[in-house]
Amino acid sequence: MKNLIVFIFFISLLISSCAKEEVINIPKPDEPSLKANSNLANLMQKTSLNDGSNDNIIDNANCFNIKLPVTVIVNGIEILINSDSDFDTIESIFEEFSTDDDRLEIVFPISIVLSDFTQIIINDESELANFTNDCNGENEFDDDIECLDFQYPIEVSIFNTLTELVIDITINNDEEMHDFIEDLDENDIASIGFPITVILFDGTLITINSLDQLEEIIENADGDCDEDDDYDYDDDDIDNTNTTVQEFSDYLISCPWLLDELEIQEEDNESIKGTIFIFNADGTVTSELNVTTSNGTWSVSLDNGIRLNLIMDTLIEVNNIWRLNTIDEEDDGKDKIDLRVGTDNLKLIKNCN
Repeated sequence: MKNLIVFIFFISLLISSCAKEEVINIPKPDEPSLKANSNLANLMQKTSLNDGSNDNIIDNANCFNIKLPVTVIVNGIEILINSDSDFDTIESIFEEFSTDDDRLEIVFPISIVLSDFTQIIINDESELANFTNDCNGENEFDDDIECLDFQYPIEVSIFNTLTELVIDITINNDEEMHDFIEDLDENDIASIGFPITVILFDGTLITINSLDQLEEIIENADGDCDEDDDYDYDDDDIDNTNTTVQEFSDYLISCPWLLDELEIQEEDNESIKGTIFIFNADGTVTSELNVTTSNGTWSVSLDNGIRLNLIMDTLIEVNNIWRLNTIDEEDDGKDKIDLRVGTDNLKLIKNCN
């Protein structure tokens, strides 16, 4: 009887041991794991910090964002900012005249998002200034790494050596990545589901297959680009040193252009979308949509930036002296031109076919 009890005891231990091996997926001793407070963990957290510089045209602060939507008053014009693309509207109003005194007012209350994604309600300019004054100045060193981004989702398994539990999580954005690194403690062993992909500042995609490779790539990318941590909102625009009047004129003549968007007084003119413009070297221009044709004249001048003076005889919706905002060169040859006058916007797509 005694031998039978001993035999049952050892069988129970064996069954218990086997059950644990089936449930727990512990990284092998020679398998690298992500650990709290390691160099790689710190690099990953810095990469996932919220970058506060993209809305500097509104708040002049690199260490937080204003949560959108937000209403601002720019030189007396009230604008609802719903996305980053609406910052161009503010810029366009600022640049419309070179001699006026540009002024932007924020309609409070607002919420700001700090670098760790904490959100705080701000009720007036004085409260906002308290946070703005705590930010580093223009182009000063800060913790966030902006020259590289993670491509999500990323799968992670976390084994806790105290509880002996394994948790599988999916990280979908920078905030979740920041929280994951923040919550990682010394008893956790984290395994990343490689391969993962990172995106460099120039759009290059890199496939990462190990922790060592990831650490090397982030370290190499840190400080390897212009993080644009300044308040010069138009320094990414086409300027007179890069594009001359003649160069832009030749650019327009080189191919027909398709009207992609026309927004006047915040209303879209959908009825003329798809109109084809042909700019001729003699200063004449022809537009065509279906069977409707319009003729006119065009010229390019230099007045606080490149300007396109467009005058059509019947397609009068486009008549204006447009300021060249940006040119986006596309790999498929369908370059895009963005033209502005105040809040009005004309977008053309190169259509050589």
